Amino acid sequence: MTDAYIYDTVRTPRGKGRKDGALHEVTAVKLSTEVLNALKDRNGLEGHAVEDVIWGNVTQVKEQGGCLARTAVLASELDESIPGLAINRFCASGMEAVNLAANQVMGGAGDGYIAGGVEMMGRVPMGSDGAAIAVDPSVAMETYFVPQGISADIIATEYGFTRDQADALAVESQKRAKAAWDDKRFAKSIIEVKDQNGLTILDHDEYMRPGTDMQALGSLNASFQQMGEVMPGFDAVAKLRYPHLEKVSHIHHAGNSSGIVDGSAGVLVGSKAFGEKWGLKPRARIRQTAKIGTDPTIMLTGPVPATHKILADSGMKIGDIDLFEVNEAFASVVLRFMQAFDVDPALVNPNGGSIAMGHPLGATGAIIIGTLLDELERQDKEVGLATLCIASGMGAATIIERV
Repeated sequence: MTDAYIYDTVRTPRGKGRKDGALHEVTAVKLSTEVLNALKDRNGLEGHAVEDVIWGNVTQVKEQGGCLARTAVLASELDESIPGLAINRFCASGMEAVNLAANQVMGGAGDGYIAGGVEMMGRVPMGSDGAAIAVDPSVAMETYFVPQGISADIIATEYGFTRDQADALAVESQKRAKAAWDDKRFAKSIIEVKDQNGLTILDHDEYMRPGTDMQALGSLNASFQQMGEVMPGFDAVAKLRYPHLEKVSHIHHAGNSSGIVDGSAGVLVGSKAFGEKWGLKPRARIRQTAKIGTDPTIMLTGPVPATHKILADSGMKIGDIDLFEVNEAFASVVLRFMQAFDVDPALVNPNGGSIAMGHPLGATGAIIIGTLLDELERQDKEVGLATLCIASGMGAATIIERV
């Protein structure tokens, strides 16, 4: 089987996903073309350089619909002979794009791919696609559907995490993100977003709140308590699936949950022959990929079984991994991962995560792969694992190894 390598990673800064956010006037297609053009220019790609562009985005309606991947290719400087594939595995869409590209290369279906994703959450709101699992009673009742915030609180209740633990993780995420930006640790992968006149719109992660402390977070009300407890509340639905829970502990709020932001990211994946053709040096080998389904009610525990699966498939142990990127969808997701594998918190999200910088759904999986690679190089470590929880009860993971 052919090895698949990462040759380059690029991401935009993340803008606040609201009307006063810096990227609000930028479309998903436009932001995607910024990434595609950067990968083309940085690596000297010409003509039919890659087999396909695989692009993840979650809310595939309106300007984010209609095979956004192909539209982005046509709007970019890439050759029109390159097709485009839009995919959706919810929050892992960007990672799944990279994993799919890697597995295509491994299987001999083309030497090179651009993979990644985009989400303009301030322009196309989460949930505006009317997903059946949430709005079709025949599906929602059968699966004991609850919103993700309730799922995060179920995790906290089931595994014994307190609000102080969640808030402390959030404060640490902010501190680490600020330190990473101050130290220019993202500089290798970040590209400025510019307008049609070449003027910079955004050059930093806009959502960050580096002054966050425990006192400030302690003043915030739990975001999901009312929807959980007010009858007929979702806590009652959760108890149908988890009857041993006497009461759901609502510990999550805006400060210890991922931020709603706009952003895009891409990864250049190829075989050894691809690198030789374009004069590129591989930075890492994609050693293993994995995805798995989990209980759709608690929903967000997927990183744990996905990691068990990817370790088993690769013949590795948790101790073989030097660094981890675990998407900070909610604080309890990361707390559960660290509890399950007893890993040193210093090795998990060393540059902060989505609580501090935001979670542009379709792009985040590609972002954390790039962040992981940059940090492996900075610390001169060898092997890293990136993983995300996924809506509807799934998990995905990727192991990369520097070369």
